[in-house]
Amino acid sequence: MNPKTLLVVYHTMTGGTAQMAQAAAEGARGEPGVQVRLLRAPDAQPEDVLGADGYVFATPENLAAMAGLMKDFFDRCYYAALDRVNGRPYATLICAGSDGQNAARQLERIATGWRLNAIAPALIVCTHAQTPEAIARPKQIGADDLAQCRELGAALAAGLALGVF
Repeated sequence: MNPKTLLVVYHTMTGGTAQMAQAAAEGARGEPGVQVRLLRAPDAQPEDVLGADGYVFATPENLAAMAGLMKDFFDRCYYAALDRVNGRPYATLICAGSDGQNAARQLERIATGWRLNAIAPALIVCTHAQTPEAIARPKQIGADDLAQCRELGAALAAGLALGVF
């Protein structure tokens, strides 16, 4: 059986999204037969997308939207991925200061354009950062939220290993 590859692409400014992405990758690494690649959005290239069997996309909510560098990743990889990743599974992680719903909708629309299949609703962790100081402050994601990120990564990896996705 060929090993599967799960690509985790993330952007972070205050560390919260990085913690979430790392937790998802950690959960996925527990699945035998699945190689996990964790890349920052500016470092991820079209060949990384094409070489993966499934994806976790993790972004902060910035101004009620997906982070610009995450959008840049999708823009840079779109044409190379178009009609070459159809049907592959993905999951979304969002570190939000408010509700994160618009960032989730944006990512879902992009994934629809890439013709990917969501395995679960977006996992949104809300930090409630609403002041300039709170928004800029390094984030510490709680243990329960990180456990959910690990579980989502593990579930996606298990589905890849079993051929469910």
